[in-house]
Amino acid sequence: MEGISPRWEGRFDDLTVRIYPDGVSLGASAAADLAAILNRVLAEKDEAAIIVATGNSQLRFMEALRQRRDIPWGRVRVFHMDEYCGMPADHPASFRRYIREKLVNWVHPLAFYEIQGDAPDLEAEMARYAALLKQYPPDVCVMGIGENGHLAFNDPPADFTTDQVIHIVTLDYACRMQQVGEGHFATLEDVPKQALSLTIPALVAPRHLLVVVPERRKAQAVRAALKGPITPECPASILRRQPHAVLYLDFESASLLDVL
Repeated sequence: MEGISPRWEGRFDDLTVRIYPDGVSLGASAAADLAAILNRVLAEKDEAAIIVATGNSQLRFMEALRQRRDIPWGRVRVFHMDEYCGMPADHPASFRRYIREKLVNWVHPLAFYEIQGDAPDLEAEMARYAALLKQYPPDVCVMGIGENGHLAFNDPPADFTTDQVIHIVTLDYACRMQQVGEGHFATLEDVPKQALSLTIPALVAPRHLLVVVPERRKAQAVRAALKGPITPECPASILRRQPHAVLYLDFESASLLDVL
């Protein structure tokens, strides 16, 4: 599976796009690329740092990443990109729990920095996390795209120019319904209304940006991001201005692009 060639590769503005037959081959290819990047980085310095995403769309990628034996995780620091406000770390829908269960507990990185959504002082928590990101600047960010086009929890209209690193966001209806649809909450009322999220500038700042987007339910957002205007109304459209980014699609998520 490693090194599988995409069935289609091209560019939308500055963004490289690769299309694979399915989520398994997509996830394996993204994991292989991340391993190669990390090994290049670690050939030049003692440590590396990455930001990783959560959600059902990242499961195949996480599975492939856990199986890699060529990443020296003991030299890699791990950040994540969002957490619900008020969410305890052991809640089944907690994103820090997801990262621990899907990655950290398997590969044992040098460090995992959790966003504490239930911190008593959220302003202090954001300052703490921003300071950690400044102290250990991430070399790679691995993200997805939401059904409403969001990046992390930056729902439309997103702020493309803020100088903040992490902020409190109010989640829109489509975003909250996605969490219900993925099975993380039983009802819309159960989904928290606010979250802490890295900002768009913070997410795209690392030198390497891998965007992992399988599944048919993402097809509309992918088409809007790649073929519509670059606008805060479709946060993922900003990816077309990122020459250091690669978007990994499968046949289902690319089904509305008319390139296959």
